[in-house]
Amino acid sequence: MAGFVVFQNVTGDSADNSDSKAGPVRTDVRKTALKVAADGSSASLGRRDTAPFSMLGVTWTDPAAKVTGAVEVRTRSVANGTWSSWTPLETDHDARNEAGRPGVRGSTEPRWVGPSNGVEVRVTAGGKVSAKVPAGLRLDTVDPGKGSSPHAAPVAFADETDAPTDDPSSSESPSADPTDTSEPTSSATESDTAPASEAPPVAPSETATGSPSATATASTSPTASTSPTASTSPSASLPPALPSTVPKPPITSRAGWGADESISPQAPEYNDTVKAVFVHHTAGTNKYSCADSAEVVRGVYALHVESEGWKDIGYNFLVDKCGTIFEGRKGGLDRPVLGAHTYGFNRESTGIAVLGTYTDAAAPSAVTASVARIAAWKLGQYKGDPAGSTMLTAGVTGSNGFRKTFTAGTQYSFKQISGHRDGFNTECPGTKLYEQLPAIRSLAAGPVTGLAIKSVTGATLSGTSYYTKSAITVGWSASTPSAFISKYELLVDGKTVATAAGTATSAKATLGVGTHSVQVRATHQSGKTALSAAATVVADQTAPIFTTKPNLALRTGTVNTTAVPLTLKWKATDTASLKEVRLTAPVAKTYGPTTTSASHTAKSGVATTWSMSAYDTAGNTAAASVSGTPVILQETSATKTGTWTAKSSSSYLGGKSYSSSSKGASLSWTFTGRSAAWVVSRASTSGQAYVYVDGTKVATVDLKSSTTKYRDALWTKSWSTSAKHTVKIVVVATSGRPAITTDGLVYLK
Repeated sequence: MAGFVVFQNVTGDSADNSDSKAGPVRTDVRKTALKVAADGSSASLGRRDTAPFSMLGVTWTDPAAKVTGAVEVRTRSVANGTWSSWTPLETDHDARNEAGRPGVRGSTEPRWVGPSNGVEVRVTAGGKVSAKVPAGLRLDTVDPGKGSSPHAAPVAFADETDAPTDDPSSSESPSADPTDTSEPTSSATESDTAPASEAPPVAPSETATGSPSATATASTSPTASTSPTASTSPSASLPPALPSTVPKPPITSRAGWGADESISPQAPEYNDTVKAVFVHHTAGTNKYSCADSAEVVRGVYALHVESEGWKDIGYNFLVDKCGTIFEGRKGGLDRPVLGAHTYGFNRESTGIAVLGTYTDAAAPSAVTASVARIAAWKLGQYKGDPAGSTMLTAGVTGSNGFRKTFTAGTQYSFKQISGHRDGFNTECPGTKLYEQLPAIRSLAAGPVTGLAIKSVTGATLSGTSYYTKSAITVGWSASTPSAFISKYELLVDGKTVATAAGTATSAKATLGVGTHSVQVRATHQSGKTALSAAATVVADQTAPIFTTKPNLALRTGTVNTTAVPLTLKWKATDTASLKEVRLTAPVAKTYGPTTTSASHTAKSGVATTWSMSAYDTAGNTAAASVSGTPVILQETSATKTGTWTAKSSSSYLGGKSYSSSSKGASLSWTFTGRSAAWVVSRASTSGQAYVYVDGTKVATVDLKSSTTKYRDALWTKSWSTSAKHTVKIVVVATSGRPAITTDGLVYLK
């Protein structure tokens, strides 16, 4: 190692959360030796009552030793008094991160069990006959305390009434040696940490936020280096607090989670830089409440320091399942604090641990977002690329689960956001979380993903284009959380017309007449930009026109005095896109853009106005109308020639009609109007008639019908304008069915 510098009153960036009223919370760590079997292949702690605790871990003397079998615990809930099932503890936790310090112990991962007051432990060495459990096995339980108080007095050590020391006299097993704190001999000594002899026990003064304060002075001189290269040693002076290229996320400070600084009085060490971020999980349960996260962090802190013998909590940052970020190892959030998290690669790296186990369960999106934000911010201080790679120097020799071998002093390529398992052999950070690292890198590095226009308010979509008069509000969405987005820009024809915050989801624009390409551009906090697909928006301020004004004509059908059959005709067009035509009076109907006529009825003798409006897709409108009065002329008002017989029936118009079988008999009506319809009764025996208009024969009408019909408008005639006309019908006297029956004439004026 090139040197170790102790800083008194070290200046460091405080966390964001408002926790000025927070204070240290007393944690109670109780240590109980396990009883080891005579053959050394197993150990146990019988079921027993305990003082209250919420977290536990099993430790052993040699930090380099491993449990090849299983470590399992059962606990009794304070809430309901029930015992849990046997729960395995993760055993791939590498205590050698702090090797070289006296009293460092091997350990399982910490396990949060919730408020408990009973425990039972069993440890097995594995299947091999020669396998032994590690020496000095001990159960450590932690009561992390409840809440924090600005008046809480710091304490140097927790009260251990049931096991004050590792004295074998307090142990169930005479073969266990909990007092053995000798430094183990290892074939590869971790060069990431300094020997304790280089660190005089000088406690830095802490601010209310848990970050060291004031200025730094070196109290010791560097010693001879045992590190592979001097370039990976800690700085000989307090490193500067560098600005980051991205915003810092909210972070709960050490004071905020109630760190008792008196239990870790040694000053922090620093790297020269941060080249990589290693992602971890703490293992244990995911069933903790996020309201208890500060307690979980205090529990991890207590186990790392008071049970495993580390100088401080190992991780630089911790993240709970709700995405809350906690400051880990002291020394200043904005400094390259040397942590104890990734054996062999603590130099030039930062460690982020997610509270919980993510072997079979994926981390929630709140977790991946927070991990990405911390990683991006920390790498941004040192011009790192969250999507890039870097070279790290191995501090020790060994291999990992990917069959990759490392040699101390040799440089190896790592992703700048890596998983713990990318270093030496471990399952951390769990298979599922490890699989999420590419997504975390993408979040941290950018660009914004999933950017798309979702709506254009103030415009109507027709086909693939939007139509508006002028003003629109464009709405969008993105897959990337807003915390990573610096700004949005609304582009019209490639030019920015509006800028919005990264939390925004819409922006307004006013368009000139014409066809436009509208897009949204998102700027990631990294500076990378993403562009949405373009939406075509047509600004149209020209109203539609009725190229054929609305007009009325009588049509065939059954005639009643309250319902004379009519046809309403029109034609509307638009320069951009006709949307619809609406009839607003005397009834309300809506017609598509290609419809040009519709059947209606109107009351006889009543003047009716038919009002219409044409709408284009942009919302421009044009109005037009036509008026008409249907008039029924009874047969009795006609001029007669020949023989006609009057008939009476409620089925006839007015209750009467004329019938004739006399060839050449005629009826004539003269009126002033623009449309006419002859109304008759029909049956299978009905004959034929000639129709004359203004003295000219225009049709031969056959009244024969397979079904009997009354008041049937059988023949119609319309003119472009209203004028005086005469309609005459003449009996043909068709052979075998000479009779016709007429009910009168209807005209439209």
